[in-house]
Amino acid sequence: MSDLETLSASVTALEESIATTNGGLDVFYLLFAGAMVFFMQAGFAMLCAGSIRAKNVKNIMLKNILDACGGAVGFWTIGYAFAYGGADSSTLTFIGNSDFVLANIHDGASLIGWFFQFAFAATAATIVAGTVAERCKFEAYIAYSLMLTGFVYPVVVHSIWSSSGFLSAFTDDENKFLGSGMIDFAGSGVVHMTGGATALFAAKILGSRIGRFYDADGNELPEPVSFPPHSVALQVLGTFILWVGWYGFNPGSTLGISPAGYADVAALCAVTTTLAAASGSVSAMMTDMIMTRKCTGETMYDITMCMNGALSGLVGITAGCSVCEPWAAFVIGIIAGWVYIFFSSLLVKLKIDDAVDAIPVHFGNGMWGCIATGLFASPGLVANAYGTPNNGLFYGGANAGKLLGVEIVGILFIIGWVGVIMIPYFMLLNAMGLFRVDALEEEVGLDISHHKGAAYDMSGPSEDAKEKYEISTSQRKLEIDLPADDGEENA
Repeated sequence: MSDLETLSASVTALEESIATTNGGLDVFYLLFAGAMVFFMQAGFAMLCAGSIRAKNVKNIMLKNILDACGGAVGFWTIGYAFAYGGADSSTLTFIGNSDFVLANIHDGASLIGWFFQFAFAATAATIVAGTVAERCKFEAYIAYSLMLTGFVYPVVVHSIWSSSGFLSAFTDDENKFLGSGMIDFAGSGVVHMTGGATALFAAKILGSRIGRFYDADGNELPEPVSFPPHSVALQVLGTFILWVGWYGFNPGSTLGISPAGYADVAALCAVTTTLAAASGSVSAMMTDMIMTRKCTGETMYDITMCMNGALSGLVGITAGCSVCEPWAAFVIGIIAGWVYIFFSSLLVKLKIDDAVDAIPVHFGNGMWGCIATGLFASPGLVANAYGTPNNGLFYGGANAGKLLGVEIVGILFIIGWVGVIMIPYFMLLNAMGLFRVDALEEEVGLDISHHKGAAYDMSGPSEDAKEKYEISTSQRKLEIDLPADDGEENA
């Protein structure tokens, strides 16, 4: 073998080694990002548990655990196949049709892709759990979680993220809707709006908790009654866990890190995610403070507004985190805080009971996130992330209005699709008596009525133990109070 042949063989071996290393790096990147997204389940569990009353903590925690279990089973059996099966950028389809139970998927890149997408599907299902907390039957919860992760959510994913979707930005140029395709990088619409719309329809059909807007006899109350959270500490812990998890949610949606330019996109996502969360938190809290002071003359800072404002900013930036400049992310977060306050107030006026305010955070700001992308998407950043010449309305140009139009169509599609499937589904569950728990079970709490007892042992020591302790304390006091003997006094 000549020196040239030897050199050529060495170069080939080196290229293969680099390709293998890069492939392994991308798998590890998605493993890490997917694990962070999955850890958000703990954040949802803590936030939901802290937001409700102590008598229902076991119930909501169990539902959060089963979100992960149901999401895994549903997305493994049919969900992933409906979302991505048979995707072909040259052909548009409504739903995937292959790879059921991952039958034809064996390589590491595809398997880790399923894991990452499963974590997103479980997130969409968890959004609903908090909204219908404290009055939804366990059977109904299992039923709608499987329907959402196995069918409803995957169709949305296929339409927007699959290369065969009619709204996809990843299909061939001639197939892109309005010549653009919808930009929803990490799922303001796909994940959060889908879960939020499902929660909205569920809350409307299920009805409010007893004593929220109506008394036990169904009479309307003069003023809505707020049920204070039983643990603000758990709420704050859950909020921080979700914020941390979002760094897997948004930057991880590059789906790799080794190709040229991917690291730049991931880094931008981390920055925009941070700024939107921070500005959303301050915006919601300060706006609520000003409104309260104007109405009552008192200056009050509401921690709930601070927490949900941060989550609203995170949801609002999720669609455009890879295509918006940092200054735009800051503005998007500020408006997200206002959107949250508006939708939260609107729900109360409509007498729709959301136990954790998930609808304003995920549905309201899911819509805002898609619209914001159509307004603020930078042409240079869109080119970096998607390789297309599209841009938001505020940047002008021939394509300025197209992207916003596609985003609005995407919003309408998600609302329509979720409504067409889930409204009849919830109505059927309700008609069969499978949706809502009995009024007495709701009053006593779902932990006692469904889960073998309360989450917290508040019984304290028994009366017998208290009596023995009091006797023991009295005896020690008598010994201390006894007078000293003469010998000790003379000394």
